[in-house]
Amino acid sequence: MGSLPKSVQELALQGEQVPENFLYKDGHGGSTDVPVMDIPVVDIGLLATSAQELQKLNSALTNFGCFQGINHGMSLEYLNQVREITKEFFHLPLEEKQKYLREENDIEGYGNDMVLSDQQKIDWSDRLYLVIYPEDQRKLKHWPENPKNFRSMTHEYSVKIQSISQVILKAMARSLNLEENCFVEQYGKRSKLYERFTLYPRCPRPDLIVGCKPHADGSAITLLLPDKSVEGLQILKDNQWFKAPIIPEALLVNVGDQAELNYGGGFSVLMQISSNGAFKSPLHKVLTNSERERISLAVFYVPEPDKEIGPFEGLIDESRPRLYRPVKNYVDIYFQYYQQGRRPMEASKIQD
Repeated sequence: MGSLPKSVQELALQGEQVPENFLYKDGHGGSTDVPVMDIPVVDIGLLATSAQELQKLNSALTNFGCFQGINHGMSLEYLNQVREITKEFFHLPLEEKQKYLREENDIEGYGNDMVLSDQQKIDWSDRLYLVIYPEDQRKLKHWPENPKNFRSMTHEYSVKIQSISQVILKAMARSLNLEENCFVEQYGKRSKLYERFTLYPRCPRPDLIVGCKPHADGSAITLLLPDKSVEGLQILKDNQWFKAPIIPEALLVNVGDQAELNYGGGFSVLMQISSNGAFKSPLHKVLTNSERERISLAVFYVPEPDKEIGPFEGLIDESRPRLYRPVKNYVDIYFQYYQQGRRPMEASKIQD
């Protein structure tokens, strides 16, 4: 159990035979020959003042579970600097990266999939997980000192993302005719922000290996900064997979299982619970690429663990009964279900 003996990046560079626990024998790797999803683009800067933009946000989260957020206060030049420092970290010598290895059965630090069973299929990716907010929850032993400006830029990015997440959560509440602070207050003043830096190395068998299993995130919302030029993210809608288009200056924002939990690493289910199913958390996955590596940065907005998350009474009536039971410590449930290929929402949904 714990980390694999070698990083995925090492396996890719050394050209060794891929271990069996990466391989899906049924061609589960997926196909790149799928249509592009027309994900709505939302102007985050207008959400506080424009009823039209607020309605666009509501429609996007109701019908897609995600949106492309622009005008968020970060320039394309700045976002590219964040992307570049991510690449610089993953291109450091292995012995340097291993200074920040996560401990067994702990999510924080550098490593790859947590292996919970011998039957588990492993994702073709290496990751660096950090708690970036609240600041007193940071474990600086996992924060790389090389590249030299990694820590300062990650701190700066965390401040910006924290502010953006508050704007979005308040707008989501208003779009449902709820008091604007209801989500923020339900999740707690000391909600955590986790940042996941991910490298998807070139893969010898993209037909049999996935970068990230089909899943939805165990967060309230996830704010993703994707690779600026390499595709890979796919989203399930109406039982069909679609490519997520790349808008280099946009953040791809999706609701989580705290809306409704899906299977695993990025769109969240907690918001689906809070919204009593009004907002849907889309199932998504990441494909591998035989020619180009890919990076991404995802920030997960996670409620305080002792906070009970349940549907708001204002969203429950005779025409829309309560769909979910309240849950606590959803993230712990999430990771156990994710590695089993199951939906954590199963633990909360009220059966007919």
